[in-house]
Amino acid sequence: MLTEERVHEVLGSLQEPFLHKTLAELNAIVEIKIKEEKNHVSVKVAIAKTGTAEQLQLQTQIVSLLKEEGAASVGIRFTELPEEVLAANRQAQSETNDTNLLHSKNTTFIAIASGKGGVGKSTVSVNLAVALARLGKKVGLIDADIYGFSVPDMMGITERPVVRGEKIIPVERFGVQVISMGFFVEDNSPIIWRGPMLGKMLNSFFNEVEWGDIEYLLLDLPPGTGDVALDVHTMLPACKEVIVTTPHPTAAFVAARAGAMALKTDHEVLGVIENMAYFESKLTGEKEYVFGQGGGDKLAEELNTEVLGRLPLNQPDWNEEDFAPSIYQEDHQIGKIYLEIAEKVTGLLKK
Repeated sequence: MLTEERVHEVLGSLQEPFLHKTLAELNAIVEIKIKEEKNHVSVKVAIAKTGTAEQLQLQTQIVSLLKEEGAASVGIRFTELPEEVLAANRQAQSETNDTNLLHSKNTTFIAIASGKGGVGKSTVSVNLAVALARLGKKVGLIDADIYGFSVPDMMGITERPVVRGEKIIPVERFGVQVISMGFFVEDNSPIIWRGPMLGKMLNSFFNEVEWGDIEYLLLDLPPGTGDVALDVHTMLPACKEVIVTTPHPTAAFVAARAGAMALKTDHEVLGVIENMAYFESKLTGEKEYVFGQGGGDKLAEELNTEVLGRLPLNQPDWNEEDFAPSIYQEDHQIGKIYLEIAEKVTGLLKK
């Protein structure tokens, strides 16, 4: 037979849907009555807002838990929490928000976007993050391409994040704090999720990771204008964007959609990076424009911004002892271009 103590124990761990604390923490279980002859349990619960969908969801949880414990029937009444409890928790939430990365006044968010895949957006993301770190900036990088995560492999990261307290500690590589879906998936398994789950994971990357004092947080977005891109625009209204394209007119045309989405949601486009701009022969120094010319300029003109840099076709010098297949050394031709782009970006953000 259920007792009042057992009902308190069972329901106490449920979360109040608005203040995100347990019913026990809020002393929200106001009354419990048990009719032993009918095995009927009646409870009165206080929440922040009554008459809501969240109340109905909590009601369903309570009924389910108590019936699992043996109750034949359950009666529930809801009332609102006292104003002093609500006020105290609003203050606590405000103080939490002050230390929340999403509310930080010291962190600049920069999304790296593209209209289509295959233009080198992730390569740009990791190398721009490393270049900013080489300039002495405190940099974080979120691999927000949750379906097509590649950042850990590109940066040669083999370790996994650790958990300290209730926070995930990002992995540091080349002076950049990194978090990726790739850290939480075994054996390169595919991610088969719908949009809302993607948003929850992205939110976890902001709220459950111990970023520390980050000046610049870069987000390697999935290509196009899908769910994750929409979530970023919603969560980060002050986010800046860099659009990556190749010189090909079609790539620039498609990239314009990503830029237009940024502008419609009041995200400032810092500029355009033209990747695979040309191939330069080591023997003759002659430049071959393999993918054509003009795409970056056309895109920048359409978005009323500038071309931050043009990156030639090349590959990093690989070091087998410290393998990072997509990171250019600081003295590499393309490594120097990334430093110039990073300097331009920091200069634009100071204006």
